[in-house]
Amino acid sequence: MEKTSKSPLKSILTIVISLAFAGFFLWLALKGLDFKVIQKSLAKANYLWVLFAAVFGLLAYWFRAIRWNLMLEPMGHSISNANSLWSISFGYLMNLTIPRSGEVARATALYGVEKVPVDKSFGTIILERVVDLVCMLVFLGLTLLFKYEAILSFYENSGIHINPNKILFGLLIVIVGTVLFFVFKKKLADVPFLGKIVNFIDGIFQGLTTIFKLKQKGKFILYTVGIWVSYYFAAYLVCFALPETSGFTLADGFFIIVVGTLGMIIPASGGIGAYNLAMKYGFMALFISVGKSADLGGEMGLTYSFISLPLQIVLMLVMGLISIPMLAKARNVAASDKDFKE
Repeated sequence: MEKTSKSPLKSILTIVISLAFAGFFLWLALKGLDFKVIQKSLAKANYLWVLFAAVFGLLAYWFRAIRWNLMLEPMGHSISNANSLWSISFGYLMNLTIPRSGEVARATALYGVEKVPVDKSFGTIILERVVDLVCMLVFLGLTLLFKYEAILSFYENSGIHINPNKILFGLLIVIVGTVLFFVFKKKLADVPFLGKIVNFIDGIFQGLTTIFKLKQKGKFILYTVGIWVSYYFAAYLVCFALPETSGFTLADGFFIIVVGTLGMIIPASGGIGAYNLAMKYGFMALFISVGKSADLGGEMGLTYSFISLPLQIVLMLVMGLISIPMLAKARNVAASDKDFKE
């Protein structure tokens, strides 16, 4: 797979826009709040619980690495769990610089150490996102079941308004486009400048269909559950670090992970600002649903976000920075093995 060059100007512009998003949402989150109250809450937090949360955050990395190996297996690629882990870590690190760049970086990193074609591994990464979406819908269902009033309050306070007609129209375009691609795939492949694009898209679809060819479906489900249970406890355990939120229930944890994921979807650097704002509104909704002060909920939501988000970023930085020499070492070993065989 050829390496593609990216315009430095485009990359810089993307980073600037991402930082602008982060700054704007952080301003919205902090608007009207006394930051000294948050500082006092951060000072009295019990960070032992944050350490426990970090353990589950790391477990999620490992479970995802093993699961990726299972997804690549049907395409004839048996990779080491270590290379899988460091490729994933490198991808997360890249997401801190340019949002959504991590998926391509992860697939490219894996190609460098395991020679798995980028299009095929990228297809499995898209499949991961689909599986993650299904898991998120499960958490959303649990939240609707146990915390319906909080969801309703969050929807009203956040200003998020979803148009179902636009969603259906978008899905229709995707379905029609997919059907047309497969109908005219052979003809499009014969066109010189379209051939490589068609082959790349076809490789992605091969990656997407690996879920139907999995040899170890039970393990795949088990590791998927492990990933999301780890995410859940990484988010929920942080609540116990703060006296005001230490009484949160397991159902409150469902709500927090749903709201937090919504905040991380927005293309702001590392989720900064967007995640903080989502937590502010989310905790306001939780406090309102049990008859407590919305202002206190907003303060606690921001306090929580200033613990939880740095924890996530630190994990990404540490694992990502470690991944760079580890991937370089793996590439050198792979190159030496190739030279030895020749």
